[in-house]
Amino acid sequence: MAIDLDEGSFRDPRGHIYLDADRVFRTVNTTGIDEYNRVKTTGLLGKLIASNQLVELEEVDKQAHGFDQPEVALLLEHPRLPFISYPYEWGFQQLKSAALLQLDIYLEALRHDVTLSDASAYNIQFIGAQPIFIDHLAFRPYEDGEFWLAHRQFCEQFLNPLLLRAKLGISHNAWYRGTLEGISTSDLNSLLPLRKKLSWNTFSQVVLQAHFQKATLEKSARSAVSANKGLPKLSFERLLTGMRHWIETLQPLDSGSTVWGDYADDNSYNENSAIHKRRFIESFAADLKPDVLWDLGCNTGEYSAAALSSGARYVVGFDFDLVAIDKAYMRARDNDLAFLPLFLDAANPSPNQGWSQLERKGLKNRADCACLLALALVHHLAIGKNIPLTAVVKWLLALAPNGVVEFVPKNDPMVQELLRFRDDIFDDYDLDHFVKSIRERADIVLIEQIQDSERHLIRYQCH
Repeated sequence: MAIDLDEGSFRDPRGHIYLDADRVFRTVNTTGIDEYNRVKTTGLLGKLIASNQLVELEEVDKQAHGFDQPEVALLLEHPRLPFISYPYEWGFQQLKSAALLQLDIYLEALRHDVTLSDASAYNIQFIGAQPIFIDHLAFRPYEDGEFWLAHRQFCEQFLNPLLLRAKLGISHNAWYRGTLEGISTSDLNSLLPLRKKLSWNTFSQVVLQAHFQKATLEKSARSAVSANKGLPKLSFERLLTGMRHWIETLQPLDSGSTVWGDYADDNSYNENSAIHKRRFIESFAADLKPDVLWDLGCNTGEYSAAALSSGARYVVGFDFDLVAIDKAYMRARDNDLAFLPLFLDAANPSPNQGWSQLERKGLKNRADCACLLALALVHHLAIGKNIPLTAVVKWLLALAPNGVVEFVPKNDPMVQELLRFRDDIFDDYDLDHFVKSIRERADIVLIEQIQDSERHLIRYQCH
């Protein structure tokens, strides 16, 4: 049995994650077994699992699964999640939901005399629109008087990225992807104009913290920690509660309309065209009933929802418009859909990165999908990004063996918008070249012209 170490779990000496096909194992090492057992006896883990805030666990026979190393004290098994995502792929509302979950778990932990050893955003994943905590070894017994030692990490990985968008209208995604650790308080403090610093929350959590962090550089880590001793638990809880109330009020500064965020309501379709397109997608999903479907260019999630209603079990959607992503997330949350929308620039997708370029996996190395939707996407890549049409087709068909792609002709208003301020150098951008490129790599199951439109839907199946 080939069991592989998850390269993202190497930092914690108390245990590691191992993957075996569709199974997920976590070792609890001798260095962490005492804390694990003490936390387990409080009932906290069971309560969080029952409330769907913590991923399930089962203690299993370590030797039966090949974990007979002396340092492994216990073996846990967890259900495998449909898709692993990272904070730099989340929209504002998802990052906000994850931050609130982190604080809720912290508050519940304190009620059980337990605390958290860190505040990593990577300890949270999403199942559809539901955030869930995944690190069972992040819990440890609370010590009277201790401060929120993970406060700085929480601010850098949750609060500061949210404030960047809420105060300045700048998305966190590219910056977060670049650092992997979020946005430093000193950087945010440097960006904020004076008038944005005058509220007590911003002044205390950004301005003062930036000053304290700079001052701390001149002290030893030991003295900095000692200075944080002596905080009563009630004050600790009030600090967490105050942070929660503040984050709950934050909204993105640029939450209004955008060209693509309003695409579902402002496009070249009439009602007949939209109905035709929806029925085509519903038929495709009903025929194949995929366990996981990717919707590239999901926009606000209209066709992801259609696929789910017709047989798809789980949909991961991708779009580059962050307003659309927030709308898609709220659609999934409000309608309890098995739909996870994520930020993606298809011309520059998330790469393998982090330590040894293995810690955080790129899009293609994270999961397989059975089926693909690429609706109103091809022209963005071929014309908007100057990617050859054949290369676009090759990339799309390599992602999934079955799919539906939409071809939008040059005379469509959305393509004309892309061409408005540039020369038309795309001589091979037409339906014939597009279909020919697909046929070289796959069988075409069905081609339909969308009613009252010159757009076409092409359903393919790879050889």
